[in-house]
Amino acid sequence: MCNTKKNLPFKTIPVAEAVGTTLAHDMTEIIPGESKGPAFKKGHKVTDSDVCRLMRMGKNNLFVLDLKDDQVHEDEAVNELAAALAGPGVIFSGSPSEGKLELRAAYPGLFKVNIEALTKFNMIQDVMCAAIHNNTSVKTNNCLAATRAIPLVIHKDELKRAVDLAKEHYPIFCVKMFNPLKVRLAITGNEVYKGLIKDKFQDIVRKKISALGATLEEAVILPDDEEIISRQIQTYLEKDTDLIITTGGMSVDPDDVTRAGIENSGFEETIYSSAVLPGAMFLLGYHEKTSIMGLPACGLYHRITIFDLILPRLMAGEKPTQRDLAKLSHGGLCLNCKTCTFPACSFGKAG
Repeated sequence: MCNTKKNLPFKTIPVAEAVGTTLAHDMTEIIPGESKGPAFKKGHKVTDSDVCRLMRMGKNNLFVLDLKDDQVHEDEAVNELAAALAGPGVIFSGSPSEGKLELRAAYPGLFKVNIEALTKFNMIQDVMCAAIHNNTSVKTNNCLAATRAIPLVIHKDELKRAVDLAKEHYPIFCVKMFNPLKVRLAITGNEVYKGLIKDKFQDIVRKKISALGATLEEAVILPDDEEIISRQIQTYLEKDTDLIITTGGMSVDPDDVTRAGIENSGFEETIYSSAVLPGAMFLLGYHEKTSIMGLPACGLYHRITIFDLILPRLMAGEKPTQRDLAKLSHGGLCLNCKTCTFPACSFGKAG
């Protein structure tokens, strides 16, 4: 229900006559190019010295609240909204600022958004919620979303509609905790195996998996030999291995046999290619509790690739499908920005 002048739950008084009254909401002060924030908080009692500052802020009148039984102040409303939106791994302070509450990550993990439910939530009049992208890797206390009631006072029926919808689709927001995976690596390529060039993949892989809490248990360098690669992967499968990663040998050159070695090693399901650049010649596969990723050589030259999009999802216990890899096409083109801000960018988030 929209508030109109006839049913507004407050009266207006001139600032010059407001000394001794209590503010009904946070009063925002904007200093262009410098700051924006509450100069006075809700509940502040106006003093003589406040009047001039309020007038400099453009506040010629103030509200005095007189809530009806079917009306809720924005601060009480936003706490209800945040509680309904927050699922596992999502926390909020309970102390609104300017009527808004931020939802934050309780621990490191993969941020998940029920996008359709969030859209329905924002179709309800007088409430809103904005979030970062789905499938973003987050750290403890990262800001995930922010919500508020739009008017200073919201009708209880509208608030209930929003809260009920969020509960019906619970959780609209959650953070999937990363699992401490045991990873084994197979680096392929005659040029590395023969010592003609130094391997750089192992350091890249170790750094990226360690950042998410996984451990590199073992790494070997193998020649471009399909049978040798296949046997090594089978050996890894016999050990306590959550994730196998292979590097190189994923293109269409005659010497690139890593893909064949993977497909012949016992993996029941393998998916080759992704709708992501860099990372088109990527392989993903599953065998019982073990996953495998075949990384193309682009990982040596590009800071962010398909590896950075799929690794967090595997760490969070997900098993992306061929359709998931196809959905990455929307947003799957890395622009190779001079200053990389990933994951605070749109690369790979549409999936």
